Amino acid sequence: MAATYVTEAELRTVLGIGSLYSSAVVEEVCQAAENIIKGYLWFNTTPNIAHSNTASPNATGTLYFATPHPFYIGETVVISGNGTKHNGSKTITAKDVYKITYNITGNNITETPYHRVAPYGAVAGETYVDFSLVPEVREASTLIAVDIWQSRQLSNAGGVSPDGFTPSPYRMGNTLLARVRGLIANYLNPNGLVG
Repeated sequence: MAATYVTEAELRTVLGIGSLYSSAVVEEVCQAAENIIKGYLWFNTTPNIAHSNTASPNATGTLYFATPHPFYIGETVVISGNGTKHNGSKTITAKDVYKITYNITGNNITETPYHRVAPYGAVAGETYVDFSLVPEVREASTLIAVDIWQSRQLSNAGGVSPDGFTPSPYRMGNTLLARVRGLIANYLNPNGLVG
C-alpha cells in the first residue's frame, strides 16, 4: 500500500536523496508517517469490544460496542481486526444501541458465542473528508517523515548543541507529534482529547 499523505517522490525531493536509497526503504518511512498522523485524525470509526456469530446457513455476525455507536440499518461499514468471518465490507441488517448485526458468508460457519476482541476491532463508516487532499495534513505527514528519516540516519538520533556538545532529546520522543499538532488541530479526533 503506497502512502498518500506524503509520497515517496515528495520525501525524496524534500530530503534531497535522489535515488540513493531503495523505494522500499523510503516508502516505509512515508507509510510510518501517514500511520502516525492517521492515528490522531477524526475518522468515522468506532472500536468494537467483542463479537459473536450464528451458524450456517444464513449466518450472521454481531459486533458489540462499549459506547453507543453511530451506525444505522442499511449502512455499509468496513470491519477490521475481528477475524476473517467478520472483516470486510458488511451491510448492517439489525442494530441496538451497543451492537450491530450483518450477514457473513463462508463454508461451515459454526456458532460462536459472545467473546472479547483483543486488541479491539474497528468499524468504519463512510468518511466525508479525504485527508490526503488536506494541505495541513500533508505538511504534517511530510515533517514527521523527515524526522523519522533523520532519526534513522543520525547516530545519536538528535542534534548536538554547538556550545555544550550535549545531545538533544530523542527525536522520536513524545514531542514528535507536538511539533505538528498545530497543523492538524482542526482535524484532531475529539475522542482522543479526553483524559
